[in-house]
Parts: sequence; C-alpha cells; structure tokens
Amino acid sequence: MKKRTIFNALMFLLILGLGFILYKQIQEPIAFQLTKEKREKAVTDKLVKIRKAQEAYRGVTGKFAPSFEALTETLTNGRFTIVKVNGDADDINKVKITYDTSYVNALDSIKTMGIDLTDIDLVPYGEGAKFEIHADTVTYQSALVDVVQVGTPYSTFMGEFKDPKFKKYDEKYDPKKKIKFGDLNKPILTGSWE
Repeated sequence: MKKRTIFNALMFLLILGLGFILYKQIQEPIAFQLTKEKREKAVTDKLVKIRKAQEAYRGVTGKFAPSFEALTETLTNGRFTIVKVNGDADDINKVKITYDTSYVNALDSIKTMGIDLTDIDLVPYGEGAKFEIHADTVTYQSALVDVVQVGTPYSTFMGEFKDPKFKKYDEKYDPKKKIKFGDLNKPILTGSWE
C-alpha cells in the first residue's frame, strides 16, 4: 500500500512536470508571435510619423534631416512657404499673373499630423534606444537626389525574444534585420514593412 501511494505521487509529479513542459512548448511560440506583432506595429507606426516629419522637413529646407536634432529644431522653428498663383499662364488673353507669398509655422502642421517631436527619435520598447538616421545625396539616373534612411534592428525592440533561436517560430525572423524606411542608394521612402 505504501509503495503504491509513493508510486502514485511520483506519477502525479511526473504528469505535472510533463504538463508544464508541454505548456511551455505551446506558450512560447504564441508569446513570441504576439510580442513580435505588437512591437513591430508600434515601431512601424513611429517610423510612419518620422517619415511624415522628414517630408515636412524637406518641405521647409528642400532636403532630408541628417539628425533628429536638426529635424526637431527645424520643425519647431521653421516655416513653410505658401505661394498662391493668381491668373492662368495658359490663358490666351494674357491676363497678368501675380504671386502671393505667405508663411505657415511648421510646428502647427506637425501638431495637426499628431506628431510629437519630444521623443520622435526613441524606439518603442527599445529601453531608451534611438532610431538610426542617415541622409545624403546620391547620383541616381544621372541626377543628384536627396536620400534618407531611418530604422532599427529587430533586436533593439524585441526584448527577451531578440535571440536568433526564435527563428524556429518564424522562418523570416532575423533579429539583425532592420525595420526601416527609405534607401541610401535611391530616392524612395517605402518602408520595409510595406
């Protein structure tokens, strides 16, 4: 009787242990996928805002911001030039064409777009890490063009899942791969997630 009770207790503990191991094997890939989707969305949302801010910066200066400090300073203090054309250049009656120039503070437009410049450089879930930003000019199809690239590796924001071993749950996952928009070799602003 005593041996049977010990055996039953050991079997119960073995079943509990195997159940826990099974739970962990099922729970880990689910947790990885949920974490990846949530954090990836937060980072892409932030990159979309940075892209809009870069486009606004280009509207003020004619080029892309090489740093977040320049981006923030220009969009806080800069102004957009608005030129209103009065008349029609294609009018056969040769009506005189006049131009009215006005200015709009860039910060007002940035606020309307819902962009907060105070932490625009910080990677969500990155524990203080900042996005990498690069702007330059390159020759593309015989023309000198401005280019920009902003991004960060997955390992920056994936926390406990930044290890390459989690590739077993998603064959496309690579913690060294960057999530980014833009390209330093051609004038595009497309995001890697698009």
